[in-house]
Amino acid sequence: MEVAISPAQIETLHLSPSLSSTSTFSCPSSPGSSSSSSSCSDCSSDCPNQHQSSSSPRSSSPRSSSPSGCSSGSDGMRGCSPPLDIISEDAMELDLVIDPEVALKACQEVLQNVKLLKVEEQPELLEKCSPQRRLPNGTVYLEPFDTGSIKEEEEQRMKRRKKTAKQSLLLRLFESKLFDVSMAISYLYKSKEPGVQAYIGNRLFSFSDDDVDFHLPQLLNMYVHMDEDMGDAIRPYVVHRCRQSIAFSLQTAWLLGAYSSDMHISTQRHSRGTKLRKLILSDELKPHSASKDVDPAGAAAASPGLQIIPADAYLSPSKRTHQRSKSDATHCTSLATSLKRTASNPKVERGYDEVSALTSLGYPLRLTPQREFIKSLMGIGKRLATLPTKEQKTKQLTSELLVLNHKLPARVWLPTAAFDHHVVRVPHTQAVVLNSKDKAPYIIYVEVLECGSFETSAIPVRIHETRIRSARSADNLLPECVGITAEQRAVSFSTVPNYDNDDEAWAVDDIGELQVELPEGHTSSSDNISQFSVDSITSTESKEPIFIAAGDIRRRLSENLAHTPTTFRKDPEDPSAVALKEPWQEKVRRIREGSPYGHLPNWRLLSVIVKCGDDLRQELLAFQVLSQLQSIWEQERVPLWIKPYKILVMSSDSGMIEPVLNAVSLHQVRKQSQLSLLDYFLQEHGSYTTEAFLTAQRNFVESCAGYSLICYLLQVKDRHNGNILLDSEGHIIHIDFGFILSSSPRNLGFETSAFKLTSEFVDVMGGLDGDMFNYYKVLMLQGLIAARKHMEKVVQIVEIMQQGSHLPCFHGSSTIRYLKERFHMSLTEEQLQVLVEQMVDGSMRSITTKLYDGFQYFTNGIM
Repeated sequence: MEVAISPAQIETLHLSPSLSSTSTFSCPSSPGSSSSSSSCSDCSSDCPNQHQSSSSPRSSSPRSSSPSGCSSGSDGMRGCSPPLDIISEDAMELDLVIDPEVALKACQEVLQNVKLLKVEEQPELLEKCSPQRRLPNGTVYLEPFDTGSIKEEEEQRMKRRKKTAKQSLLLRLFESKLFDVSMAISYLYKSKEPGVQAYIGNRLFSFSDDDVDFHLPQLLNMYVHMDEDMGDAIRPYVVHRCRQSIAFSLQTAWLLGAYSSDMHISTQRHSRGTKLRKLILSDELKPHSASKDVDPAGAAAASPGLQIIPADAYLSPSKRTHQRSKSDATHCTSLATSLKRTASNPKVERGYDEVSALTSLGYPLRLTPQREFIKSLMGIGKRLATLPTKEQKTKQLTSELLVLNHKLPARVWLPTAAFDHHVVRVPHTQAVVLNSKDKAPYIIYVEVLECGSFETSAIPVRIHETRIRSARSADNLLPECVGITAEQRAVSFSTVPNYDNDDEAWAVDDIGELQVELPEGHTSSSDNISQFSVDSITSTESKEPIFIAAGDIRRRLSENLAHTPTTFRKDPEDPSAVALKEPWQEKVRRIREGSPYGHLPNWRLLSVIVKCGDDLRQELLAFQVLSQLQSIWEQERVPLWIKPYKILVMSSDSGMIEPVLNAVSLHQVRKQSQLSLLDYFLQEHGSYTTEAFLTAQRNFVESCAGYSLICYLLQVKDRHNGNILLDSEGHIIHIDFGFILSSSPRNLGFETSAFKLTSEFVDVMGGLDGDMFNYYKVLMLQGLIAARKHMEKVVQIVEIMQQGSHLPCFHGSSTIRYLKERFHMSLTEEQLQVLVEQMVDGSMRSITTKLYDGFQYFTNGIM
């Protein structure tokens, strides 16, 4: 209850001479107030204290007409009211009689007590207070409280308490086991407090490198486009990782360049991302043990982490007096002279000359060989795009890769691979140009030797392709004994020129006198056949008999007779069809048999697609979303199948893609086999009742349901049969995510269905009444329910990348809102089931899907 008392009235009350120096104040309802307050009523005439001077302010209240306990209202005297502590009893009931006026006086008294403060507790108030405000008994009269300020102070106090409690809860969350990289990135993006951002930036060091690398695009996009506090929180981790790894340094530099390209050119030059990119590419972020200024005499003592290369280390790994191989001799020569352009090799890059000059300074550059290797691959793609026909492009590609092979082996690697290795050879005859109307993407197959670390492991010696086959014991060379030191070939990719006469690459005397230490159990061959042939012969001489059951023989024969896989014929307009159709294991065996490095136990074959003129940042975003959904479905135990393939962004218009093995497009299937999709399944996997067909059918259904949800959530467009693959196990795989979210071909929005579901797809599932078609709809429902449980993990990947981006997929301001709406968080599971039924039915009957396939057939020949 609030009582309004003016300051003038209170001041007049306290400055009145009737106030005694021994006055005390107490609540009239308290037990101790009866002896010091005037609590008797005027109705009691024989009260001894009736007319005594009362010390309570209540007796001289402005609202009282007499010093007695009587009260007067607006209508005059209403009679005397009993005091607060008097209870009148009736016969059977107890009544508490409280007069409103008396209660008002009591409240005034309490407020007055609050406004008086003892000077003993705060003596400084007496000095500051004027004499008129000083009261007897060492008390000071204070101004009446401003209730508004009290409320504001209380609100501020509550906010501070809530903030402290919130920070305490946040800290408990950040230190819990549930706090993973995804949550860290989310809080880093949404928090506006520099302290929280700095804390999460430090927490990045506690996560595994692979987990952080998955979110590296988000981290770097925030570093480029958000405020200084965000950049200060992220930078220490990025710099630390760049010092540790060459691969991470290059990937970071490429992504920084790509995401900075959205900025205005004047801002881009001086941006935070551009400065960090230049710092990385300047090779200043080396490990702390490495020194840039190398003293050949005392570097070993000054920098233990740096290996000094002796002059004779560049010679052939035989007796150093014999003729050297060109790959080693020219590497040694490059220390004094730079690489010259020759008539036989007009395509030597200028950057290689600069590398040779830099290497003569006494230390090998860490990043240059790999950068030059990638630069050469991108240059090939740009030159292929200028040629008119596929046949011309294929011939040009073969000759370009033949030139590239002369610079290998070197300390270079394929960034899309999952293990450390050195590239030793690119089979130039196996590379093919892929289907594209305006660009010239191509796929190459790369021979590598697996190693412990591509940064420190010895680079393998170059083995000539033809001469080595006629040398004794050459096939028994092992990487442990033929490798050179870790730094001898750090820039060998850029310093080995092309040759006119390859016969001098290896000398017969050198090969004959090689001292090779072979591991136990490794036999050498004295003839000129490859080690593969030796292994085959020795395996047949094994004394242990091999037993094969007759039932297994009959089963294999019946399966082989039941179906023969389709073989694709060569097509000059589509040279990739034959290459992609060949089983991967068969391709590996065939290339290994013809490779001079194929006998080595750590030999591996990799493949990569090189794309120039295409922005792969949207592809990278789609890869992240697919990987996140794949993880969610595995966590929720939903048997949906999708195949995210790795994307490497190198600039805003170039990059690399991991190929999908053993897969061809539906366009190639129809064009080469001239069969419907169901008939092709029957030809590839056998009749309806065979185990192979049923397995392939289930794989088709599970993958079709997974990609249907992907296409719906991401609104993937341009779904013609050239962008849908079919692998050898029956899975379908969607590729080319150039039109997602808010973008579509020519921004027409022509494809209106939720996803592509043709009648051919339904036929493979067994028809509309088949069990597998019902299974398809059940999988879609389960997948959507599981995905919306983890919606934030998916949405944050897209939302962070929208920051400062000019990508077509972020056209418009409602991209994120529409993405969230497609998870249908407000629907029940029964309503979701109805929604799935409607989407399936609408997609299956969509006229725009049929029209778009027809458009692609008449304009681009895609069946």
